[in-house]
Amino acid sequence: MRVWILRLMAVSMLLLTTGVSAETTIEWWQFWTDATIKPVIEEMVEEFEAQNPDIKVKLTDLTWSNGHEKIVVALSSGSGPDVLELGSDWIAQFADNGHLADISDGISDTRNDFDGWSMSTYRGGVYGHPWILGTRVVYLNRTLLSQTPFGADHLPITMVDLLTAAMAIDSLGDDTYGWGSNAAEKHRLYKKFLPFFWSNNAQLFTDDGELCVMTSGPGIDALIFYELLHDSCGYVANQRRIEDAFLDGKIGIILSGDWLLKRIELEKHNIDFATTLFPGRNGPGKSFMGGEFLAVNEASDHKAEAVKFIKFITSPENQVKFCKANRSANPSSREAQANEYFKNSLHLQTFISQLKLAKHPPVDPNWVHVEQYIEEAVEAVLFEDITAGEALYRSRVKIDELRQQ
Repeated sequence: MRVWILRLMAVSMLLLTTGVSAETTIEWWQFWTDATIKPVIEEMVEEFEAQNPDIKVKLTDLTWSNGHEKIVVALSSGSGPDVLELGSDWIAQFADNGHLADISDGISDTRNDFDGWSMSTYRGGVYGHPWILGTRVVYLNRTLLSQTPFGADHLPITMVDLLTAAMAIDSLGDDTYGWGSNAAEKHRLYKKFLPFFWSNNAQLFTDDGELCVMTSGPGIDALIFYELLHDSCGYVANQRRIEDAFLDGKIGIILSGDWLLKRIELEKHNIDFATTLFPGRNGPGKSFMGGEFLAVNEASDHKAEAVKFIKFITSPENQVKFCKANRSANPSSREAQANEYFKNSLHLQTFISQLKLAKHPPVDPNWVHVEQYIEEAVEAVLFEDITAGEALYRSRVKIDELRQQ
């Protein structure tokens, strides 16, 4: 027996001295299941495992229809994955509940290399690493513009330019519209209105976040302008139908994301179009910004490995690889943004430039309710004949009551 004990001790010492260590498994919940991008996700995971043989990654797919609910249930029960993909407007909700780990220390060495940190910073902590950002730009049908006094090369610089160009296109015929105006579509309508609101120098809250000031003069004027654009030349529908009509040559100007570039390419639409920055009062304005973030579960026993994996997935090389496969235009990595893939496309460059002139909603755990009240104000003006001032006042009261709870 003594001989066997000595042999076991010798084997244990040998394992220690040769650097053999136990394997760690981390789990990643993510949403990219499309056939064009999922293989790239799997390839990146395999590359990470090859470079880090002591770490294995279990990949779990979520869907947008029920992914948020699954995350809520898992985190509330103290379980869930080590790494989560989160939309930017979810971060405050989970950080406020203590479900996300503060990764400030783990990303301090590369923080200056990425855009978007303000969307994942909450009460002094950083609760998500920016991955793929998103914004919206103006798309114009050059064929329709060529039939107006403005000409095919016209690019609106101000909101007044946008309105006059849209009205000129709208006057071309009964089945031609100047502007694509979103119907009462939840989680989308506010993203279309806020660029006008912000570009008119209006604010939702004071700089310290204490007071709701959406009923300011610039805020009311922005909603009046939005109503005028809607009433004068708007094709009113959900986002998909607006984009369909634009691609069919029925709408002259719309606001959309980089997914429309993907549709035009993959569906081989024969349309002469241009993209330009969202217009402001006297020059380029502020478009809407959101994004996908990678966060670490506070309940994870492998936070260091999780951060290491996140830094690998969000590296400049992997962001370029992801964007090429997904035809995305908005990497968070500044090095990736300078890649030739983006420089060689005028449309992708429009999105890269717009990111620098985009704004995101406040990082607020109650944002899902705030956005609802903003949409209610816009809907009241567009579809219920309520004045802009009254509609914004009603929503401000609801927001104030919400924040006082």
